[in-house]
Amino acid sequence: MQIQKDNVVTLHYTVSTTEGEMIDSSHEAPPMSFLQGSHFMIEGIEDALAGKVKGDKFSVNVDPDKAYGERHDDLIQEVPSDMFEDMDVDVGMSFRATTDDGEQSVMIIDKTDTTVTVDGNHPLAGMSLAFDVEVVDVREATVDEIKHGHVHGEDGCGHSH
Repeated sequence: MQIQKDNVVTLHYTVSTTEGEMIDSSHEAPPMSFLQGSHFMIEGIEDALAGKVKGDKFSVNVDPDKAYGERHDDLIQEVPSDMFEDMDVDVGMSFRATTDDGEQSVMIIDKTDTTVTVDGNHPLAGMSLAFDVEVVDVREATVDEIKHGHVHGEDGCGHSH
């Protein structure tokens, strides 16, 4: 079966910078399953998977526009440190912040006695990424999986829609 929209794809992956620095790998855990076309995976990987079959192994470089987007300087903001009163914050910490655009993940990238600088960009924004992918399995999604937009386990998904 060739991978197409609304198939459940199970795969292993390794992602690195295009310079070869490994960022993440699924090989130390069970393989990942997702619904093709649900945007669970970045666009560049979903595009590369189209037409592949169980057992295929391939490498693909994905540019930022098909991965985590370009970096945006306006997502970096210096805020008064008293906004974090009663919190022990350090550079590298991530947390959810309420912004004008709703809830957003931000990372603390700098800290002084009076200010904290937060970055709302995805940590991999602006980077071209190199993926090594192995397609472990492909199957038709169930009607409920398609309706819910995600893969269900053996016992369903634990919620109703």
